[in-house]
Amino acid sequence: QVHIVESGGGSVRPGGSLRLSCLASGTTFNWYHWGWFRQAPGKQRELVATITSAHAAIYADSVKDRFTVSRDDAKNTAYLQMNSLKPEDTALYYCNRVRLASGNYYPVDDSWGQGTRVTVSS
Repeated sequence: QVHIVESGGGSVRPGGSLRLSCLASGTTFNWYHWGWFRQAPGKQRELVATITSAHAAIYADSVKDRFTVSRDDAKNTAYLQMNSLKPEDTALYYCNRVRLASGNYYPVDDSWGQGTRVTVSS
């Protein structure tokens, strides 16, 4: 039974920064790739960043050069550093274990945390 807790969200002005954390328990953290997802009102959930078990980082074009994903396996924690935030980054952000299938990363299962909300507005 995996338990995931996201934190670090908040309300910022455009151009601001936030650092999100994802703490996981009940799983062998280092075995998995971890992904950061977001879901905005009226939009599908999208994968914005992935950190693989080999510590390779992959980003969606929408966040490339602004976000940095990382992980600390000893702390069972993944991070998402978000800089130069834009209003379109406003969403509920989730993390989850992901696996590669047919060229895309998908959640390993449906064990989602509560997410952490990011609001970017002026």
